Amino acid sequence: MKRNIVDSSGWLEYFADADNASFFAPAIENTKLLIVPSISILEVFKHVLRHCSEKQAFESIECMLQGTVIDLNVELSLNAAKLGIQHKIPLADSIILATSMAHEATIWTQDADFKGLPQVKYINK
Repeated sequence: MKRNIVDSSGWLEYFADADNASFFAPAIENTKLLIVPSISILEVFKHVLRHCSEKQAFESIECMLQGTVIDLNVELSLNAAKLGIQHKIPLADSIILATSMAHEATIWTQDADFKGLPQVKYINK
């Protein structure tokens, strides 16, 4: 079965139980097929810490750690740099895209930077 990556925007939507939470739920709740790029942990922790509390930030990360965490290494870094230039996307998005390609995973997102890219399930925010 195809593995899944949820972009940071999707995690935040899910944790807030916002309008698109149900779109992300199948990918997040199927932890056996869930891949979590380490950059997503940074982005989600920072956002929740800034807007909520440290306790809630750690609870969010605890949920994310149920998937398989993929650390950023040299190969992913170089591929992310190439993809960032090729698709004109920000750093974190290029790392997520490189991770999805390396692990043949589908990216679930509401981030318009991913719209139209390969291996992406996109929903408007």
